[in-house]
Amino acid sequence: MNNEPRLERSRRNLPHWVLNGSCYFITFRIRSGVLTPEERLIVLKRFQEGDGHFYRLAGVVIMPDHVHAILRPLDGYSLSRILKGVKGTSARLINQHRGIQGTLWQDESWDRIVRDEAEFREKMLYLAHNPVKAGLVGCIDDYPYCYFSPEIN
Repeated sequence: MNNEPRLERSRRNLPHWVLNGSCYFITFRIRSGVLTPEERLIVLKRFQEGDGHFYRLAGVVIMPDHVHAILRPLDGYSLSRILKGVKGTSARLINQHRGIQGTLWQDESWDRIVRDEAEFREKMLYLAHNPVKAGLVGCIDDYPYCYFSPEIN
């Protein structure tokens, strides 16, 4: 019997590949408008609270209208379940903050299996440069809506 992880593929509007033990680069967007600074902190906190319980979080950056994250699901947790939890909980809390109801996030997320160390480093740099490139800060160290694992060099 072959115990190698099996690549699973599915598709809605976007393709989704699942390979147990993989690290993923993820992007999802707000349905409309932008997140306030307080709301970006809510999303950041959701990601940080799941680290070590449902996944290992390498990095996350919360932009005004979208989120990028790099994480590795822990055994027993699927990427879809993780994203449903993060997006669902953060949407509920942000809607409470706004005093409204309704859908906050676009339904589908974009995800990519990170294939090797070079791609991992490339994606981590992408996260770190995203707020700088958008003109939100001059240096990632000045952007409070991001987290990078201290375990990553």
